[in-house]
Amino acid sequence: MQTRFYTPHLLLQEFINCVMVIHAEVDPKAPPVLCSYPPTPQNSLFFYINDPIKMRKEAGSGFLVQPRNVIVGPQLNCVTLDINKSHKAVRVGFHPGGLYRLLGISMAEMIDKSYDAADIFGNELREVNEKLQEAAGFDEINEVIEKFLLQKVSVLKRLLPFDAAMLELLRYNGNISIEQIASLACVSLRQFERVSKERIGMPPKLFARLVRFSKAYRMRENFSNLSWTSIAYECGYFDQTHFIRDFKEFAGVAPGIIEKELNNLPVRLQAGLRL
Repeated sequence: MQTRFYTPHLLLQEFINCVMVIHAEVDPKAPPVLCSYPPTPQNSLFFYINDPIKMRKEAGSGFLVQPRNVIVGPQLNCVTLDINKSHKAVRVGFHPGGLYRLLGISMAEMIDKSYDAADIFGNELREVNEKLQEAAGFDEINEVIEKFLLQKVSVLKRLLPFDAAMLELLRYNGNISIEQIASLACVSLRQFERVSKERIGMPPKLFARLVRFSKAYRMRENFSNLSWTSIAYECGYFDQTHFIRDFKEFAGVAPGIIEKELNNLPVRLQAGLRL
């Protein structure tokens, strides 16, 4: 599996965290590659360069083929992905509030939902997809994405102190009081709750828990030699009860089950993910 991260163009950095390009080749004779994809605080715009993937929201339900370009809002529940045998894709990861600034849609309306990006951006995505398929390598793929995104800068909703405050919450991996973050956002606690639901889709305390969980999950993917106890401590969990509770709520299973699943995955879609 090849993965490369790109720092966004200077004009994009106030609402986009990074651009991730991934290419994974799996033996065509191998069984379907099913990857559990847990909730993450980062909203995304995906470009599937090869065949689109399939997605299942609940165990026992059928897989649905996803559009070639997908906008993913705030996710609070785990989904299962069936990726194709030659998986080449781009993920544009947004800062907290970044997707709201781009679309102007309340993120509360997008919780656990994904949308065909063509419904929002129209026919211009057809040209983008053609250029992505013709691109010679990762750098050229990033150039195509960057050019597309730069055309959107002029339509962004304005930047608020709230957005900078939420970046600070990310920097502390969710381990900072909501009162401090509201103060940085220059609003009352009540106003902060309201703005948070609009721009990131959920109450700030829930978002902080999701940030902490995501940090723990990614650490397990990237550093398989670390014990769960070490990961819990590093991520700011002060007892095993809260640590296990968050894993069961967001991943649907206890940490020990996650470990077994990760060890058997040929492709790790969140490995190295930057928030």
